[in-house]
Amino acid sequence: MSGFRHVVMFVWAEGTTTGQQEEVAARLGELPGVIPQIRSYSLGADAGIGADNHDFVVVGDFASEEDFLVYRDHPAHRAVIDEYITPILAGRAAVQYEL
Repeated sequence: MSGFRHVVMFVWAEGTTTGQQEEVAARLGELPGVIPQIRSYSLGADAGIGADNHDFVVVGDFASEEDFLVYRDHPAHRAVIDEYITPILAGRAAVQYEL
């Protein structure tokens, strides 16, 4: 195994503003500077090319499953979820896998 990947996709609730979406992206974007277990982290809004796509995606790479679990449970990550994502979340899909 050369690493562990976490992919999560979100659908925002109807009425979610562009400002709220940008705030989620900004707050998530701060996490690599706070959680050293994050090896690589990319995120972004859907390009709008396909119908029925999710609205936003996060892809995080970690050295190990254990490092992913540190990230998953880290207070800074949990705070972003609780304060910025959950209030505007209509749907979520996630997968984790070994690289």
